[in-house]
Amino acid sequence: MSIPFLLQAGNPLSQGAADLFKYSTPEMAFNVGLATVLGTVVALVYRATHKGLSYSQSFTQTIILVSIIVAIVMMVIGGSLSRAFALVGALSIIRFRTVVKDTRDTAFVFAALAVGMAAGTSSYVLAGLGTAVVSLAAWMMHQTNFGALYKSEFVLRFAFDQSKDSSVYLNRINDGAKRSSLLHIEPSGDGSQLSLTYDIQLEKETSPEGFVQSIKDADGVSEVVLVVSKNDVDY
Repeated sequence: MSIPFLLQAGNPLSQGAADLFKYSTPEMAFNVGLATVLGTVVALVYRATHKGLSYSQSFTQTIILVSIIVAIVMMVIGGSLSRAFALVGALSIIRFRTVVKDTRDTAFVFAALAVGMAAGTSSYVLAGLGTAVVSLAAWMMHQTNFGALYKSEFVLRFAFDQSKDSSVYLNRINDGAKRSSLLHIEPSGDGSQLSLTYDIQLEKETSPEGFVQSIKDADGVSEVVLVVSKNDVDY
């Protein structure tokens, strides 16, 4: 069955064919290409501003694929209401069992959907402007650590002999840390030692290695561990 036959005025399929070829080939290629580029921008912003331990490479790739797929879907739907309802019915049989670990990830999924929809409907200015605004907002919140009480850099853990003077290790923490907060304290079974956990933000001129060595050299301190914190910790 040829394309000219489909477009004949007397053919009952002519209306559907007209909707199908609403977009020219160059326009379809440009729309998909734009969705790919803008989806990649959103994915890169997500990767650069991500915090926490739940980063997923597959999720980053999904952002790009969602943008492309939605752009294609929007061109398939065109101005056909029946196609839109048919698509909803088809997608309703798909079951998504992946749990989004970070609520912020959902925003990037919606951003990918919006970019794909704008690119797929040839709303180029809106697609570009939307990507720029979302990317700028995400970057600014990342740079300013917006919403957190403070930025957590390291978690310090060590054991302390209670027969020694605690002011020694406290002074060394104060000298090397811009901010410190006691998170956890646990006495040993015989009561001779304390297991201490601190949230630490180091001074700019203090190296993690030098800070650990300084705490180790404190009288009564042992089992020093400094863990890099990848997330904002609110207490």
